[in-house]
Amino acid sequence: MAASTVRLKPIEKPTGLAMRFAFWGTRRQFKKVMTPMKVLYPRVPEMLKLSYEVQKFETRGIRLNPELHYLIVALTSRINGCDFCSDLARSMVIRERLSEMKLDALADYRTNPIFSERERAALNYVEEATRNKRVSEETFAALRKNFTEREIVEITWLNAIENYYNLINLPLGIGSDGFCALARAATP
Repeated sequence: MAASTVRLKPIEKPTGLAMRFAFWGTRRQFKKVMTPMKVLYPRVPEMLKLSYEVQKFETRGIRLNPELHYLIVALTSRINGCDFCSDLARSMVIRERLSEMKLDALADYRTNPIFSERERAALNYVEEATRNKRVSEETFAALRKNFTEREIVEITWLNAIENYYNLINLPLGIGSDGFCALARAATP
């Protein structure tokens, strides 16, 4: 989705110290300010604190293997067609120096031998939950066989949060910000 399709004009110069600091921090981390940040938070500044806490938990509180974490996020975004989130997930894989091989094979996770039984169980669960908002007993039983209760909650939470982000970006026409290219350029 091209940047010109954004339905609310991004605000490039926010007012308020907290907002300017948030823009600076994002620019420092990602080499640019994310479009959702420029569209949402200057208009509803109260969302900034909530978003920061969610992001902080996702990056510091989730104990799942980082590769599985990003596979979950990428699959959810791919199912929903959120180019912004798909690009951001891949850029995080690049920034954290994880292999992109599984991201490239994600469409074939059910049959590709590079995916473990554990990964398949999580991805089946995420796909079914994203598409149907419910999962079958069989899908949940496979998840329970491969993950602890904490991990099941983390997988469910990551899927829910990613669906939340997708449902912000898609209706507002927010597409890719080109974070993969920026991450590749910054990675030696």
